[in-house]
Amino acid sequence: MPPPPSSHTAAPRRQVLRSSRLAYLGCAFLLFAVSFPVFGNPIAFGWLALAPIVAVVWVARVRTEVDTDGITTRTLFGSHPVAWDDIAGVRFRNRSWARATRTDGTEVTLPFVTFERVPELAEASGGRISDPYAAARAAADATDRGAHAGADASEGLEGDAEDQVAQSPTDRADGDRA
Repeated sequence: MPPPPSSHTAAPRRQVLRSSRLAYLGCAFLLFAVSFPVFGNPIAFGWLALAPIVAVVWVARVRTEVDTDGITTRTLFGSHPVAWDDIAGVRFRNRSWARATRTDGTEVTLPFVTFERVPELAEASGGRISDPYAAARAAADATDRGAHAGADASEGLEGDAEDQVAQSPTDRADGDRA
């Protein structure tokens, strides 16, 4: 259950998780690669000219859209909206794209949602999906604050220790002799 909104809560924005625009460069390389067999023997290899076209359509179409209503996955041939009430959880399997588990037990693959992109997914979900990196950042910040406080305290102790060493009995005895 997401936290209740307040006047100070920023409105979650719609997030579109898709491939990089550099993927079109890969499609251009694919066109270059298939051009040799296509021009060499068009009757036998003419069908290879479809591969770059399919690749461009795939790059342009496949994505995951997250907003306050739910998650919509777009594939090459369709679109699958899933409302937040129908989502039981999100899991990650073997470095592949995330899968949203529905309340009925079925799963929906979320294209381009990897574990590294969970903060974007969490932000767009409006708190329905938690950000594991936020907890790690908070713990690291707390550790850093504790380390800085400990360093400040140890600096004070080091200064006290130096004062104590300077006033040791042997120093006083040496000073008295001088």
